[in-house]
Amino acid sequence: MNVKAEQSDFKLFEKLFPGETVPLKFQLSGVQYRGIPEGWAAEVKRESVDANIVRRSFTARDPASGLRLTVTGWTYRDFPVVEWMAEFKNEGEAPSPILSNVGIGGEIDGDFRAFVHGNGDTCRDDGYEWFTDELTGEEKSLSIHPADGTSCNGAFPYMKLIFGDFVLRAAVGWPHMWRATCKRREGGARFDAGQMRCHMRILPGETVRTPRLTFMVSSGDEYRSANLWRRWYFAHILPRENGSPLAPAMCLHYWSCEGKPEHTAATEENQIRAIRSYVEHGLVPDIWWIDAGWYKCDYNWPHIGTWKPDPERFPNGLGPIGEECDNIGARFLLWFEPERVVQGTELADEHPDWLLPTGREGDGSSLLNLGNPDACAWITDRVDSIVKEGHIRVYRQDFNFDPKPCWLNAESEDRQGALENLHVQGYLRFWDALIDRNPGLWIDSCASGGRRNDLETMRRAVPLHYTDVGYGEHTIKQKQFRELFEWIPYFRSHNMSWDREFVEQKLGRTWVENDAFSFQCAMAPAVTYMTWWDADEEQFERTREAKSLWRRAADLELRGDYEPLTPCRKDPGDWYAMRFDEDGEGFVQVIRNRAAEKERFTVTFRADPEKTYRFENVNGEPLTISGEKIRERGFEVALPKRTGAVLFYSTTDRTGL
Repeated sequence: MNVKAEQSDFKLFEKLFPGETVPLKFQLSGVQYRGIPEGWAAEVKRESVDANIVRRSFTARDPASGLRLTVTGWTYRDFPVVEWMAEFKNEGEAPSPILSNVGIGGEIDGDFRAFVHGNGDTCRDDGYEWFTDELTGEEKSLSIHPADGTSCNGAFPYMKLIFGDFVLRAAVGWPHMWRATCKRREGGARFDAGQMRCHMRILPGETVRTPRLTFMVSSGDEYRSANLWRRWYFAHILPRENGSPLAPAMCLHYWSCEGKPEHTAATEENQIRAIRSYVEHGLVPDIWWIDAGWYKCDYNWPHIGTWKPDPERFPNGLGPIGEECDNIGARFLLWFEPERVVQGTELADEHPDWLLPTGREGDGSSLLNLGNPDACAWITDRVDSIVKEGHIRVYRQDFNFDPKPCWLNAESEDRQGALENLHVQGYLRFWDALIDRNPGLWIDSCASGGRRNDLETMRRAVPLHYTDVGYGEHTIKQKQFRELFEWIPYFRSHNMSWDREFVEQKLGRTWVENDAFSFQCAMAPAVTYMTWWDADEEQFERTREAKSLWRRAADLELRGDYEPLTPCRKDPGDWYAMRFDEDGEGFVQVIRNRAAEKERFTVTFRADPEKTYRFENVNGEPLTISGEKIRERGFEVALPKRTGAVLFYSTTDRTGL
């Protein structure tokens, strides 16, 4: 049976998250407060956001400083989930006292076993790792935070607290520097999280906010917890396209034109020519992808800050490419990196007052200060105009830059974290405006890969490029998939192979020809096929076959429960397997990696013992087997090295097999 929210989950939720509790702590003028301070005139408002979400707002005002505090909680009726966020607004005429040590969280009673956390996307092979800490040392606590100014580099803003009979999931919705602390205590644990750097006076009229903290509790084990999270994510977080759930997406592109990097040599002519070639060969993309370099940059794509199509390569703007995509039913994706500005560009020359330099000698990049309302409005209008003129359906935002030095260089001792806080608000306001002005627009979140995929960002976007590492390293991708399918279940992969001896020189680049294994190892909800627009018919035929298989599997990945069937150790000597199931329909994928010596793999999973499973093709023939036998002893799959198989099945009520 598929995982769903049960009465036991909601009873546990009510016990752990009583409605009258405000889980906020903060210091003002060095005085520590928990909840709403006594003496602050408080009002409570309760309202329904929709049929499934109730919002409660606690508003209070400090009569001494004029600081207004608003704490908002969102409780879900259909899942055991609550979210909290606080805002502080200075309604006085002078800067506020120092606000510091702000966090959301509290004590959780139960048989605490471990704190599970990850390192996110480090842009190295060691990324997307999990760590389990029992917190039994002398300190009995652990604090984590990102390694730089982005939210997912070195620490992952999604974590679990494991108890004897339940799991608490916590997610920090903050696109930049956050921190979280978990501490073992007698009778349970304590957890809280907030902005990492927060020691600031709030200026008159200014508002600062905390990260948005999300908590889900579920009875039972981590498998139930993971799939309850996935179902909540699909229902309430994953963006929708004109009200409809996002479908699987097959992406194509023509990049490295003329041997130049990225899309620095892309033109109206060569892009439309490539689109038409793919269509003629039976590959109609869901997304046509143009990445960095469509602006004037002399083949140096990082030279950014002038957001206009290169008139020499795109004399008619980007509209003709967008119209070509519209005509075939494809979405046109276009890359931007609006927050980083280099010298000698439009923004640097005309609006230097909007920029925050790093302060480091020789560093030519600055941060566009989205906390400045004028800067935020300008970039919103400029990007919106390009989106409209180009018929852009997927806005792709990259961020190849650590903003932390820019904020540290510009802030004073009594404003630590303020510029970052205002930037976060501007960043989210910018995206919300693009979505409001362009109904149906997708946003693709990228930051040198997956370094800014916190939950506040994911409410508005999907990570179509979740890492800059391991596109063709299959065991590394398997590890990455393991974390993403559990926490951020809509993402994209490439079918690339970097483990083959055969390579060819294509357009001046060393290229590995796609093979069946590369398609098997790219079985994500979205995929980019690396088949060239001028490939031979054999390559096109292989891609068409792979697309048909992938589409069927990807649909189940976006509906079903996820069950990893093997450890993921990034070891080419291992087998790899996973399963997706929705209402008795599903598939098992089995991969024998290139150095796996075992010739056979035994498939076992959480089969329903009351069902009969009918596999379409196992080892070349159909297989009918009872769920009880699958659970008890499983069945064997034989594959050659460096081969994968997707085993689709359906179920019926058991008939004694």
